[in-house]
Amino acid sequence: MELEYWLGRGVDAFREWASAYGEFATHTSMAVDEAACEVAFEELTARLRGSYPFFHPCYAGQMLKPPHPVAIAGYAAAMLVNSNNHALDGGPATSAMEEEVVEQLAGMAGFTAHLGHLTSSGTQANLEALFVARESRPGTAVAVSAEAHYTHARMCHLLGVPVQTVPVDARGRMDMGELDRLLATGVAGTVVVTTGTTALGAVDPLHRVVPLARRYGVRVHADAAYGGFFRLLADGRTDGRTNGRTDGRRASLAPETAAALRAIAQCDSVAIDPHKHGLQPYGCGAVLFGDPDVARFFRHDSPYTYFTSRRPHLGEISLECSRSGAAAAALWLTLKLLPLTPDGLGAVLAAGRRAAVRWSELIGASPYLEPYQPPELDIMTYYPASPGSSPPRLSRVGVASEEVMHRGMNAKEDPVFLSVARVTADAFTARRADAVADADDTHVLRSVLMKPESELYLERLHQRVEQLAKASWTAPRRRGR
Repeated sequence: MELEYWLGRGVDAFREWASAYGEFATHTSMAVDEAACEVAFEELTARLRGSYPFFHPCYAGQMLKPPHPVAIAGYAAAMLVNSNNHALDGGPATSAMEEEVVEQLAGMAGFTAHLGHLTSSGTQANLEALFVARESRPGTAVAVSAEAHYTHARMCHLLGVPVQTVPVDARGRMDMGELDRLLATGVAGTVVVTTGTTALGAVDPLHRVVPLARRYGVRVHADAAYGGFFRLLADGRTDGRTNGRTDGRRASLAPETAAALRAIAQCDSVAIDPHKHGLQPYGCGAVLFGDPDVARFFRHDSPYTYFTSRRPHLGEISLECSRSGAAAAALWLTLKLLPLTPDGLGAVLAAGRRAAVRWSELIGASPYLEPYQPPELDIMTYYPASPGSSPPRLSRVGVASEEVMHRGMNAKEDPVFLSVARVTADAFTARRADAVADADDTHVLRSVLMKPESELYLERLHQRVEQLAKASWTAPRRRGR
């Protein structure tokens, strides 16, 4: 896709549409000097070179990747209009697009009925779900796992809702026995289940949480901000777009993971982030509710907005006000070309999933790297192996992991960008019983393979990380550690 061409098409289409309203004078206060603009723009592009190469598969660190060119073109075309999807007055065209993409997201989730809208972030989506949970179960706590995203504790604090933390099992998933004991006390009115934790990519057993929660009359919210789009792979189909280079079976999810993702359909609410696996620019999250009647909790009045239509305005079912209509347009255009099917957008996720499975195999066979735990989605966790097959010592694992990360990202030639995750001694020894727990916690390496290009780059990535891991045990300890 030639991005320059489609960006130009967007500008041309805007000018053609705008010309129908007649010419008008541009105010002199809006004028900028072309020479000054040249200088400022050069400075801007120079400063942007200080970013990490999120677009390149050598970047295998955080949950970062560029949006699809289709999304960029769609966003730019709609941004020229600069609509606001709070009210139909502000975004009649893009509000309709938002309703259409939300319908598609609800279909992917498996909701037969729904109320929902796009949000500016996953944090906002979770806030709205927790707000509805508070109104639906007043005076009760929210139960979250110890590996849940920190946003839930923050949003509950904002809402004045107490939080109950549920321990996790040896794979970082919500412990069902501990949850049962908590729900039996009657203290919690909502359980937040994470389908793809941000540190490990662990998927809580949602298919087992739902019936347990229903037995106690408790609501279930799925934080599927990261893992929700993997629902496209949860029915056992694998995409056929492997080009003869990969084994399509590696894209399949473990049965427990697939069952958990299918159970999203039974939840009261779900948060999902198109700006992660949906290939969108930042500023595009979504919240969905299985019961449209929760609209009553959002009901409010505005003396100057909701007048152009009796159809509900998106702002009437949202806590946010101003919100970019361009985000809806970008997602709408993307889903026209990469629909929510296993062979559409699912093929993009399948490539990352295959890369993670393959890298797990390579790490398992490496003399220089050890797996921390197998990937459930496309997030890898691992650490440098101890020399001579000796048991890992937590204090040294942390130093070696950070050494690999820093040396990789600062290399003048062939850099590689990884991240680290802090894990407790108990979590580490639960996975490696012979580990020497000489520290309360340690760091392991973490890589997010959410770019499909990672699949084709994997052998080179693995070799480079192996080189760094081998060197990490002989490298001098960094100052301040």
